[in-house]
Amino acid sequence: MDFIAKNVAEISPSLTLAITSQAKALKKQGVDVLSFGAGEPDHNTPAHIVNAAIKALHDGQTRYTESAGLLELREALAAKLLIDNNLSYEPSQISVNCGAKHSCYNAILATVNPGDEVIIPSPYWTSYPEMVKLVGGVPVIVETKVENGWKMTPEEFEDAMSPLTKMVIINSPNNPTGAVYTKEELEALGEIALGEDILILSDEIYEKLVYGESKHVSIGSISKELADLTITVNGFSKAYAMTGWRLGYTAAPKKIAEAIDNLQSHTTSNATTFAQYGAIAALQGDQQIVADMREEFDVRRQFMLGRLQGIRNVKVVEPQGAFYFLVDIEPIGIKSVNFCEKLLSKQKVAVVPGIAFGADYTVRFSYATGLDVINAGMDRFEEFCHQH
Repeated sequence: MDFIAKNVAEISPSLTLAITSQAKALKKQGVDVLSFGAGEPDHNTPAHIVNAAIKALHDGQTRYTESAGLLELREALAAKLLIDNNLSYEPSQISVNCGAKHSCYNAILATVNPGDEVIIPSPYWTSYPEMVKLVGGVPVIVETKVENGWKMTPEEFEDAMSPLTKMVIINSPNNPTGAVYTKEELEALGEIALGEDILILSDEIYEKLVYGESKHVSIGSISKELADLTITVNGFSKAYAMTGWRLGYTAAPKKIAEAIDNLQSHTTSNATTFAQYGAIAALQGDQQIVADMREEFDVRRQFMLGRLQGIRNVKVVEPQGAFYFLVDIEPIGIKSVNFCEKLLSKQKVAVVPGIAFGADYTVRFSYATGLDVINAGMDRFEEFCHQH
């Protein structure tokens, strides 16, 4: 007898986590591996956030909260969304979840029926299609073009639609490409969604990591009509180096927010109570730490861009956000998994194969690591590419 549920049996494991685990295992064996796989800042969580959680523990804040999270935290999030994103939500429309990954899944599970189609631009974050499949939905992948900066055009959006389309997922700034949609680009996509009454899942987890002249825009801020179709997802992992704290949140139209809260009440219940007090401190504390981290990432971004542009046989689009480069390896003619295995074996450099993001002739480098590691890694990567 097959005991595994069909939907679970059909999903793919996370290659990003697999590569990171493989690199860590080799390092434990004493191998000099340079890892560019991790999707998390290499900084420690700021002390005032840690201290707030410690204080909460000492104060006995170890019991259940409302399933949607502490009211004080949801009030702070409502204020943050209004000030930073020009989004107007009541605390009752906000749900605090166990990481932004959990937020995305809650949003999809609460709205997508079996057979509903969800449009996902590719390259995409690896978990989106698997989440859609888990709820019985159908992921419809739109292959974006490098000449368009890896961003879905209105024409591509329209071509992918059908009478079964329920949702479109927009991730800006994007993982793995670093692409950032402009307000005008979001307006054009939003107009199409409005015309067909299509829900928008807007994953904005990298909003604080935007560089140069680019600006982050929340699609729900463009109009009241778009806000009524948009589920905004964000969290604390990237902006505040809180990946292990597992704190994300959704902000959604009232009925969807109620459905997400009801769903969470029967699954995880509330996110960890004392961690939520750390999140309040993150929102209400000095935001200079976020600016300082972004500035450091930008230095690394520019350095890695210069190195990658000097390597023959690969192509790269300058990322405007997040902390990744998606490198086009098609001129080398090796598919991504084989490429990554050879790169790790020969040069001891760990990167994520692009097949994980729906783009098989690419690999993803994270620059959430020190400049010394980046420099050494680029030396090894350049040597590997010049041999092929």
